[in-house]
Amino acid sequence: MQLTPANLTQLDFDKAELLPAIVQHATSGVILMQGFMNSDAIKMTLEKKLVTFYSRSKQRLWTKGEASKNVLNLVSAHTDCDQDSILLFALPEGPTCHLGTQSCFGDAKPAIGFLAELEEVIVSRKNDNPESSYTASLFAKDISRSCQKVGEEGVEVALAAMKADINELENESADLLYHLLVLLQRSETNLSSVINCLQNRHK
Repeated sequence: MQLTPANLTQLDFDKAELLPAIVQHATSGVILMQGFMNSDAIKMTLEKKLVTFYSRSKQRLWTKGEASKNVLNLVSAHTDCDQDSILLFALPEGPTCHLGTQSCFGDAKPAIGFLAELEEVIVSRKNDNPESSYTASLFAKDISRSCQKVGEEGVEVALAAMKADINELENESADLLYHLLVLLQRSETNLSSVINCLQNRHK
């Protein structure tokens, strides 16, 4: 169930004053951290759209990033079937872990989530020196070059499949996905929008 200010009373705080809350990256699926929430913490999270926990060490409400500025921007909040645990989809600003890493769970991440990470790298290199970054060099050229690359790589994928060359198929598919992500950024859209399109079709 998706949580809203109107249905927070359905959370089962009778079992415990603090409910466990998992924060998951809204696009990559990476588990970022786990904390605890009381009713005030979840209310503040929904109101301010910034993930806020109840800190057991500080004995008070604590908004993630209030000191470091590495906040977690709430996308949506959900509860499980027993209404006694919380799942938060969020977009982080900076590293989530105090050790400076993206996740408090180290390198544990779903493989498919790398596409979202790659997209972030592509965005970060838009304004880099074209002479030192292939990605930046694509942004420096006319968009027709990116369109051409997507077309070329699509043909290469088809040819590799026709030849039943799995290694080449995988490599050409990687090239196609990379250049497609670049083209999406150049067209002022992104992977999430494409996924939303697929989800709407699936419905």
